[in-house]
Amino acid sequence: MESYRKTLTCKLTTPELQHRRATVVEELKGLLNKKEEIAGGLKFAFESTDTILDKLMDFIKSERLCCEFFSFRLSVIAETAILEVTGPEGSREFLEHEVGF
Repeated sequence: MESYRKTLTCKLTTPELQHRRATVVEELKGLLNKKEEIAGGLKFAFESTDTILDKLMDFIKSERLCCEFFSFRLSVIAETAILEVTGPEGSREFLEHEVGF
């Protein structure tokens, strides 16, 4: 068992998690321009179109309900939207393995 699973848990049921992965997460993964490891989590870069910004907000809204341990920072700089997702130790591994980023 991965060490992050001891302290980080998602509140969604398995069907809910699978649905979210099949919709919001998969869609964002296809739009991702760059992924970078940062202290306590990951940073993602996307184009800053209105459609992508809406999708990023949908992701934040769903994740904050099921994974209360995450912190989100969304910045828009010119043509780039930057989403930083951080949390306690193990958050990066949780994002990569459980969320699918």
